[in-house]
Amino acid sequence: MALIRGSLAFLGYVINTLLWAIPILLGSVVKLIPIKPLQRVISAILDKCASGWISTNGLIEKIFHPVKLHIEAMPELSTKEWYMVIANHQSWVDILMLQRLLNGRVPFLKFFLKQQLIYVPVLGLAWWALDFPFMRRYTTAQLKKNPKLKGKDIEITRKACAKFKHNPVSVMNFVEGTRFLTAKHAKQNSPYKHLLRPKAGGMAFALSAMGDQIHKLLNVSIYYPEKIPTFWDYISGNVKDVYVAVELSEISQEMRGDYMNDREFKQQFQEKLNQIWQHKDDVLEQLQHTASQEKA
Repeated sequence: MALIRGSLAFLGYVINTLLWAIPILLGSVVKLIPIKPLQRVISAILDKCASGWISTNGLIEKIFHPVKLHIEAMPELSTKEWYMVIANHQSWVDILMLQRLLNGRVPFLKFFLKQQLIYVPVLGLAWWALDFPFMRRYTTAQLKKNPKLKGKDIEITRKACAKFKHNPVSVMNFVEGTRFLTAKHAKQNSPYKHLLRPKAGGMAFALSAMGDQIHKLLNVSIYYPEKIPTFWDYISGNVKDVYVAVELSEISQEMRGDYMNDREFKQQFQEKLNQIWQHKDDVLEQLQHTASQEKA
């Protein structure tokens, strides 16, 4: 039964993705026309298409493999606001849960991507059309070889984010940088029970590139009571319950600065992020306790 359910769900997701890809790719071609007002209108339409894709994915989930989402806390949100979204990362299912949780509540979720990914056939054009911000990062070796590159990465990424001054956006960041595994947790000697150590550089870079336009931090904690699921576990109906907590706060000025060159700011940012991460660990512990009580 699980094999049939999973196969039908997978087929549904593939068909849904292909159907919504058509208007997105057609819109991306129109968006190549260098007329700013037209590009802004097309961007808004394409975001609606992407939200429609997520909504239809949700319908497929309800039909073939319903998941009960237990929301411990949900602040008042708006599709007209700008958000930096952070979450713990355990599985690719996290992205699906975040999309289901936030679709229609905040602007369409977007991820910072490496500059090179814009050249991926078809997908690169779609990501560009959907205004996914592309990041250009220079290594220490590159900067030593060519000091003129210093600060260029932030400048290039900031220009890529300039369009968000007109259209609200939610930028997603998995601060741990990789999925949680017990072996990784032990290797890091992480001080957190449910989390890997946070990587501050990527988030600091993103905040610097976005400037003051983005001033809300949306902190999502995800807990799976049975086990960390794979995508197949999810579509075959083996994920019955997911517990989440969502916290909203202002992005303080102490989290904005030159992470690469200001040693004092770098230390300050790391300390602030560690505080956020310790609180998230406590929240995940509470979600685990709630799930255990409801199961009992």
